[in-house]
Amino acid sequence: MEENLKGIKEPLTSMYQKVLGRKKHHHEEWISIDILDRNRGRKNNKTEINNSRTRAEKFKAQAEYTEANKQIMRTNKAEKQKHMKDIETTAKNLQEKEI
Repeated sequence: MEENLKGIKEPLTSMYQKVLGRKKHHHEEWISIDILDRNRGRKNNKTEINNSRTRAEKFKAQAEYTEANKQIMRTNKAEKQKHMKDIETTAKNLQEKEI
């Protein structure tokens, strides 16, 4: 029975992939490679906290993570606001050209 299902499932999935295309993960337009690298670094800091063996190491790693997290959040917010402002100005420029 499983072989019959496999025989039916494979052609259907290949047909769907041809028609619809493979599922792709798209990031927001304002997210740059730099932001992704910073977020990856933040995750590394988090694993460092979890892997620390002594309390002193854990507190030190936690302080570094907290500071890095604040900085990353600020820069991400600024990047998003900058992107939105750029979109707004281009929309205004296009609107002025039409008039």
